[in-house]
Amino acid sequence: MILIIDYGSQYNQLIARRVRECHVFCQIESPDIDVDAVRALNPEGIILSGGPSSIYEKESPKTDKAIFDLGIPILGICYGMHFMIDALGGTVKGAGKREYGFSELVINKTGGLFKGIDGKTECWMSHGDSVETLPQGFEITASTENTEIAAIIHNEKNLYGVQFHPEVEHTSQGKAMLENFLSEVCNCESGWTMKSFARDAITQIRETVGDKKVILGLSGGVDSSVTALLIHKAIGKHLTCIFVDNGLLRKNEARKLENTLRQHLDINIEFVNAAEAFLKALAGVTDPEEKRKIIGKIFMDVFEAEAKKIKDAEFLAQGTLYPDVIESVSAFGGPTAVIKSHHNVGGLPEKMKLRLVEPLKYLFKDEVRALGKEIGLEDELVWRQPFPGPGLGIRIIGEITEKRLSILREADAVLLEEIKKNGYYRKLWQSFAVLLPIKSVGIMGDQRTYE
Repeated sequence: MILIIDYGSQYNQLIARRVRECHVFCQIESPDIDVDAVRALNPEGIILSGGPSSIYEKESPKTDKAIFDLGIPILGICYGMHFMIDALGGTVKGAGKREYGFSELVINKTGGLFKGIDGKTECWMSHGDSVETLPQGFEITASTENTEIAAIIHNEKNLYGVQFHPEVEHTSQGKAMLENFLSEVCNCESGWTMKSFARDAITQIRETVGDKKVILGLSGGVDSSVTALLIHKAIGKHLTCIFVDNGLLRKNEARKLENTLRQHLDINIEFVNAAEAFLKALAGVTDPEEKRKIIGKIFMDVFEAEAKKIKDAEFLAQGTLYPDVIESVSAFGGPTAVIKSHHNVGGLPEKMKLRLVEPLKYLFKDEVRALGKEIGLEDELVWRQPFPGPGLGIRIIGEITEKRLSILREADAVLLEEIKKNGYYRKLWQSFAVLLPIKSVGIMGDQRTYE
């Protein structure tokens, strides 16, 4: 396992993605993680991310410098290297002029990060500070025309630093450098796959839940569907999914979901038709934010009422993903940062005194799709495009009526059918129709019409 400490870098999730592409698990933590917590995680290596701060600023994020005495290999990237230099007695200064873009990296010493990479290679710079003096024991391993100290090593302590960003594609040999850090420096085994994740997750769910009941708010999206199937594989009929039809769904949405998850995969799903309650509450409402709030409140009321019917339930499952978790541990968010709540459940765990089960909380979206395929979820659900919790309600400008919903459903269905037919569905992140409440000129019965 690799520990990534996030100092506010725009690339911190990309670092994690690169590590996982090498089939090594990694976890992102905030700079205020203490040394005992690091020991408890027992990482094979640590990566210190970049960040927008300057290490010499009073409020710049820092970690307990005792991490450098743990005997764990550490790679500092940009600001992460500056923190390493500052903590160990070196100095960092403002460069006067920011260096941003491609630079030619001249490698002075091979091995370590640069094993198999000789001579010169392109790297991506994005910094306004640079190292002025090195702490004792460090030596320079690479330079650029504008940055003499572009890469460093402390052989005895297994510490590495780079001024550039190996995680971005613009650094041509960046992936090889990270692979070298993982395999050559940290001796990580590349055994982390979705197959191993599924096996471990199922075991953990069983150990956590036992023979207790679990409730899941099922939306029909890939996150909740994968969560449902994974938990079902772990505890079977002890899982009950609640699907609320709010009357704002796409064409044949509930029927497709029932056919896929309940009939084919034998997952226990309670379908609740609450369309009338939603549409009644939305009558005459045109403000989009007010519509969102009404839809959210009615959903919570309906979901809570249904959840209370499930006697002796002790757990609530959520399809939380890793980007949501990362928001709470960033250098500039911290534990009090507002995290996007799952639209299905909101504050229900506290209200009903349910414990949370979040089996996907360390996965990125593409990993969730890969997991879905691994555990047998049908492609139609695995590759589903995101669909908002308020449904078609926010894709109708103005008042929501049955007639407008019917028009939009048909238009949306035709659009998606054509996109799929022509092979574009997986190439597009989202594709959807929007109903605009404006009149348009047309022809009806050979006559001009304006409606």
